[in-house]
Amino acid sequence: MAITLDQARKIIEVTRQKGREMDLKPLSVVVLDAGGHVQAFEREDGASPGRFGIAHGKAYGAVMLGMAGTAQMARAEQQAYFLAAVNGVFGGQVVPVPGGVLVRDADGAVVGAVGVTGDTSDNDAAAAAAGISAADLVPEI
Repeated sequence: MAITLDQARKIIEVTRQKGREMDLKPLSVVVLDAGGHVQAFEREDGASPGRFGIAHGKAYGAVMLGMAGTAQMARAEQQAYFLAAVNGVFGGQVVPVPGGVLVRDADGAVVGAVGVTGDTSDNDAAAAAAGISAADLVPEI
């Protein structure tokens, strides 16, 4: 199974709604497929232009490593050299912090990742999880 465009749009819509409910700063949200390719992206009014790269890096690390941002950050704290090496392999594209949320289907298979940036990393992850769940997929924070 792959994340459809309609699911990607739903993820972004509900992630943004959750951000408003939580009174978060303007969010940028990217949805990647299981191969790390952009399925959809939106940057809210007021979000800085560099946010695409951060959102993409959070999601890219999650999907390429099969490890959500929270787990990546823990790994970076325990083995900084590992994440430094990974970032070298992936051309510096990995941002190993919460807000990179792995997306699984009902059977547990990885179907993509969502990257959210704009507020604190934990708030970014919470908003992403709401969007992923609304698209009938399973978030792994």
